Amino acid sequence: MPQLTRIDTDAAPGALGPYSQAVSCDGWVFASGQIAIDPATESLIDGDVSAQTDRVLRNLAAVLDAAGASLRTVVKTTVFLSDMANFSAMNEVYARHFGDHRPARATVAVAGLPKGVDVEIEAVARAGGGNEWNGGG
Repeated sequence: MPQLTRIDTDAAPGALGPYSQAVSCDGWVFASGQIAIDPATESLIDGDVSAQTDRVLRNLAAVLDAAGASLRTVVKTTVFLSDMANFSAMNEVYARHFGDHRPARATVAVAGLPKGVDVEIEAVARAGGGNEWNGGG
């Protein structure tokens, strides 16, 4: 049976419920959705969807780092938006964080997100060295 490892770091907000920030298994990291909570204060940040997306991706990067992965080893993300009108603003910040790395992605509009935020992002990544994006086609 595969070994499941719970990932927990103070560099990202604690879970809001009975779940882990991430779980790793056989070199894969499954990161729970992150929202725009400042890990230092455990409070929502002020700001529009751009500011929220930046905080979300910094939180996600901290969780991945604790698991031995990074944004550069992300294979798939799912982006949840409160309104598809926020797609362009979210996408601009997302592109800055991922650079030339282009993981697979789904983006969906939802009726509501925890604490009334505008964006939540979850990810699947590979842990360990040698798995970074090579940009090839």
